[in-house]
Amino acid sequence: MTVVIGFEGSANKIGIGIIRDGEVLSNPRRTYITPPGQGFLPSETARHHRAVILTVLQEALEQAGLKPADVDCVAYTKGPGMGAPLVTVALVARTVAQLWGKPLLGVNHCIGHIEMGRLITHADNPTVLYVSGGNTQVIAYSERRYRIFGETIDIAVGNCLDRFARVIKISNDPSPGYNIEQMAKKGSQYVELPYTVKGMDVSFSGILSYIEEAAHKMLESGQCTAEDLCFSLQETLFSMLVEITERAMAHCGSQEVLIVGGVGCNLRLQEMMGVMCKERGAKLFATDERFCIDNGAMIAQAGWEMFRSGHTRWKNDET
Repeated sequence: MTVVIGFEGSANKIGIGIIRDGEVLSNPRRTYITPPGQGFLPSETARHHRAVILTVLQEALEQAGLKPADVDCVAYTKGPGMGAPLVTVALVARTVAQLWGKPLLGVNHCIGHIEMGRLITHADNPTVLYVSGGNTQVIAYSERRYRIFGETIDIAVGNCLDRFARVIKISNDPSPGYNIEQMAKKGSQYVELPYTVKGMDVSFSGILSYIEEAAHKMLESGQCTAEDLCFSLQETLFSMLVEITERAMAHCGSQEVLIVGGVGCNLRLQEMMGVMCKERGAKLFATDERFCIDNGAMIAQAGWEMFRSGHTRWKNDET
């Protein structure tokens, strides 16, 4: 049985997970949370990760009931992500691999999300909607590669939601996207916003610019509430995502949709995607916040797939 430990720290989450042949043995995580109205800077995020990573590592081993000798391979996120946090986690992963005498594998963050989603949901060959704070892509597997069929041409959907949260000072605890989702449930008035789909691609920067400029005027004049704006923003963004996902499904002849990434936790997005899938006679697969949000287990799972297929990039006695 192959045991892989995975280190994830590409953004404001630091997580370490352990996978044994498709079984999640442990998956502890910490989140760097900033005050309302603020984002997270790379240097400060890296400082947070450095402060807690050894504690999270100890938790991962204790929860799994394993010792370093039981681990077969060390995997870490090599990108994409924020430079300083990525370097911090990579250094720890490499040091651990050297001390334990284990192979070290660099994992693509995006593929980690997809492989974890496939493991948990048992989706066979889905069209994947990958939505997070840094990425928005429609992906499918074709000719032995994951291929991007559509994506954002500017900012990610999660970044759009996060920056709107800063405008109206929504709390970052546990995450701005989650708090927008809860406020949106109380909204009743739809405010028309720009809707920008360009073939298979989407654009969110214009929507963000519009709502950043209009939000305070509309709120001060009583035209709508903050809850109405959250509701309207969600409905508009998610409609665009459903549209390009359906178009990719038609192109690929797919009958499965898998939603991964932090924004994939949003129940309204899952509901809207579910309606589209039902109309097409397709199946929707999604996970909860344990595996949608950045976590170490997803890196361990992708590393497990790589290790079992013969990938070994570095060992303690090599340079």
